[in-house]
Amino acid sequence: MQAVILAAGKSTRTYPLTLTRPKPLLKIANRTLLEHNLDSLNYFVSEVIIVVGYKKELIKKYVGNKYKNLKIRYVEQKRQSGTGNALLVAEKCIKNEFISLYGDDIYSKEDFKNILKNKYSILTSKVERQELFGVIVEKNNILVDLIEKPQKFFSNLVNAGLYKLDKKFFTVLKKLGKSKRDEYELTDAIRILGKLENLYCIKSKNWTPIGYPWDLLKADRLLRKNKSIIGKNSKIYGNVKNSSIGDNCVIRGNVKNSIIMDKTIIDKSSVVEDSVIGENVYFNGIAKSAKNVKSAVNKKYVFVGNLGTIIADNVKAKNVDIKPGSKVWPDKSVEGIIDRDVEWK
Repeated sequence: MQAVILAAGKSTRTYPLTLTRPKPLLKIANRTLLEHNLDSLNYFVSEVIIVVGYKKELIKKYVGNKYKNLKIRYVEQKRQSGTGNALLVAEKCIKNEFISLYGDDIYSKEDFKNILKNKYSILTSKVERQELFGVIVEKNNILVDLIEKPQKFFSNLVNAGLYKLDKKFFTVLKKLGKSKRDEYELTDAIRILGKLENLYCIKSKNWTPIGYPWDLLKADRLLRKNKSIIGKNSKIYGNVKNSSIGDNCVIRGNVKNSIIMDKTIIDKSSVVEDSVIGENVYFNGIAKSAKNVKSAVNKKYVFVGNLGTIIADNVKAKNVDIKPGSKVWPDKSVEGIIDRDVEWK
């Protein structure tokens, strides 16, 4: 059995963290999203084809050509023209049956096991905000329709982006036209397949979607089971509560409910709450969280809930008071009160 991981996208919704790395290399519980999925796939497949594009060399260098028992191959999507096209570029590597999944969500071993039980399957899950996903209409666990991000309520059962398919599916992909977004959509092909074959809807045991930077915090807590993780060679002189601390960090301040990536310093008397702090950051100051926070994503404000700050790699923050929901782009030096995103000019 083979698996295809779609990992080519740029992911502007997770800026500023993905300005310096592809989204599948973001970490929760001190392991990349890609590693979490590869660990689970290791039980069920022998070969993984990773579709790369944006910052592809970082993924190739990080994963290599072998991961545990898995043979790893790479194919490149040279133009960002949709998930349907991304899967299509892997066709030459596919022998017959395979699993397809997104490289930036987390799927469980149980999900992979259950998806393999049928010739054609789609993983589904119940969510609160169905308008953010493709909504599933099913009857007796067979797909009837797949409606992308509907404004009207049809169902709270949504598409989780994990499929069991076979080589025949590429015939459907090749007939796709472009969507309103001017892209070849994998979900359009899945909808067509559901009209031709019995496509079984498998309810997820543990699917964790990562759409925005703050989704990392929820996923991190779930995987850690609310216990702190301290990386290799990190030194803790302050207080760490319910957080992930990466490798080679120095924590002299107070960190709570946060992700601190590798080689980062949280200096004395600093406070970091409900935040994601990138690699090689020096932080001195305050980043307290608040409830009912909004944060800008692609020039529009998104309701977040509980959040402190999101700080990208290589930032120097001295004597700062960063207000909830504000983000800092890579390589910036900041001081004083930060009450909006600090972006590249």
